[in-house]
Amino acid sequence: MVKRNTMASASCRLLVLAPVEGELPEIYPGQFVEVGVEAPGVFLRRPISVCNVVGNELWLLVRNAGKATDRLCGMTAGSVVNVVLPLGKGFTLPERGSRVLLVGGGVGIAPMLYFARKLSESGVAVSVLEASKTGDDLMLVDELGQVCQVLVSTDDGSEGVKGYAASHPALREKWDLVACCGPLMMMKTVASVCREVGNDCEVSLENLMACGLGACLCCVESTVDQGNVCVCKEGPVFNINVLKWQD
Repeated sequence: MVKRNTMASASCRLLVLAPVEGELPEIYPGQFVEVGVEAPGVFLRRPISVCNVVGNELWLLVRNAGKATDRLCGMTAGSVVNVVLPLGKGFTLPERGSRVLLVGGGVGIAPMLYFARKLSESGVAVSVLEASKTGDDLMLVDELGQVCQVLVSTDDGSEGVKGYAASHPALREKWDLVACCGPLMMMKTVASVCREVGNDCEVSLENLMACGLGACLCCVESTVDQGNVCVCKEGPVFNINVLKWQD
């Protein structure tokens, strides 16, 4: 059930949900949910990253990109949403004392809030690099700032460092783990820098995941060790060393 629906940016809404009854199951950073939407012409569920889990509340950051997400973005408090959760495999949780950089581009910043919280609570030194086109497109900056250091890059230089995420100086520092989510090209360039510097890197893929259970085969990705795998079952988080698109 929707508890709150607030504006995150001009094109995104932050939905806060809670079970109609009972408690949320244990959810790990990097996992996702599949949301059923009743709208004309919409037949498949929509995969959405877990943005945060606060008590018995589930936060979802939703970008208005079509009929289904438009309906979700318009839901008001009290609306009931059908959600399958939790799905997929999440990020690796490094040891206490590690240094971790989280990189989120656009709506890819969503899973980084929950991950940053869990890392901070575990004694990991964490920073988040949020990349966007302009300063007006930045999201969750205040929420992230409550749990970790926030770095910013914008294409137009209106906030933070001017340029893409991969050109930010922080990415060339030594980190025990770099975790990234966002547009495919951004993830590839971030991964390329990590390989050059020698940083371990995980990425959260955003392949089309229609069922979330490995049945529809919409989200298949080629890997170097397991062949073609379903992102929804074996991911969505992968170490860059197993992805063929880094060849």
